[in-house]
Amino acid sequence: MLPEELLFTSLSEGYPCRALQIRQLLYLYNSPLPSPSTLVIHGLAATGKSTITRDVLESRKINHAIIQSRECITGRHLLERTLAACLDAVDDPDLDRSPYARCENISALFVHLGRLLEGRERFVLVFDGVDRQRETPPTLLPALARLGEVIPSLSVILIVSVTRAGCLHAACTPFIHFPSYTRDESIRIVARNPPDIFLEPPSPSKEYDDELAAEDKDWLWTRYLGVVWDALAKSAARDVRSFEALARKLWDPFVTPIRDGTFGTRDLSRLLVHRRALFQSESALVESVVPSETTGVSKLKSQVTHELPYYSKYLLCAAYLASFNPARQDTIYFTKASEKKRKKKGGAVKVGRVPKHRKIPRNLLTPSAFPLDRLLSIFNAILPHSVAPTADIYTQIATLSSLRLLLRSGAAGADPLDGSCKWRVNYGYEFVRELGRSVSFEMGEFLAGGE
Repeated sequence: MLPEELLFTSLSEGYPCRALQIRQLLYLYNSPLPSPSTLVIHGLAATGKSTITRDVLESRKINHAIIQSRECITGRHLLERTLAACLDAVDDPDLDRSPYARCENISALFVHLGRLLEGRERFVLVFDGVDRQRETPPTLLPALARLGEVIPSLSVILIVSVTRAGCLHAACTPFIHFPSYTRDESIRIVARNPPDIFLEPPSPSKEYDDELAAEDKDWLWTRYLGVVWDALAKSAARDVRSFEALARKLWDPFVTPIRDGTFGTRDLSRLLVHRRALFQSESALVESVVPSETTGVSKLKSQVTHELPYYSKYLLCAAYLASFNPARQDTIYFTKASEKKRKKKGGAVKVGRVPKHRKIPRNLLTPSAFPLDRLLSIFNAILPHSVAPTADIYTQIATLSSLRLLLRSGAAGADPLDGSCKWRVNYGYEFVRELGRSVSFEMGEFLAGGE
């Protein structure tokens, strides 16, 4: 075995900022000395509880078994997995496993472990995350804490996140606390493995060699971690693992100006000003499976606005205007002579007069029915050039009806192109606005206000 101080130094270098906890575990689990029958290790997630406990037991060459309690579904599942892990850890080829096939309750676990560990050396049983055990009875933790008292050669370690007063129903149980890492400790831990600044190693013909690249990498990464912590991780990153994941996620966008030669590796202040948008936005904190450039509404809009023919888009715009504009105002909105008058209509603002009733925008009301000849009149008025009412226009109207974008309000068996048949629109303002903008037609300029 390694000398005591050399063993402590080796573990401390592997787990920085945990010297006190490592020394306590090394003293409590030393082969010549007796170990406590029960030990409780508590602390929040990503504080090194499980890994340090495992490495200390392995470095001491103590026979042990670790049970992941959060993976067990029921209490019986936990007991049977515990017994199976102990059988695997003992690793006795002459041992008959048939008597240990079933473990239905905690009393059976006591009997099986007493028979299995009788006459053997010190054995440590670690229950990792036992406070997250599913369907746990209220007496499970106190019963597991008594295992070491009943079986002399057994020590039990309970690793939990938060302890409750009197949860073990026993006094004088030693506790070891693993506190959360502070800002300086988190930066020190994450800064041990800095990523590369450049995608390719420096050319040997240049003065910038591997040694200077490693020095710049360490210098920039450490100061960058401080900025990430102060801007985002201090309030959003729950532990050191999420802090490291956040820092590595923003690293490539942060050093892109260095890679393209805009800034040097030591121009940190200028680089922070140039890339300040990375630390002002919270988009890096939201994990998404779908890339942002191909999500939801924008993709749907692009498909809708580009899959319809040119005249069909104007027909849908005209149908929406015919459905939501009053028929008596068609001469105001769709005649060339009144265009200047309509533009000046909303120029003056009357001060001191409050309307008695607030007007509701017409596009929030139910769409009204309109005849086919009114649709064609508005269509010819808003079209940039004149077009004859050919069979192609009527065919596109029938196609829009089959697509359920235009609905007939007359008899079901009537001809869809019959002049006596009236129509309604089956789409909203957001859809037709994007449709109009795809052909450089602004719907807001021709839509009437509240009535």
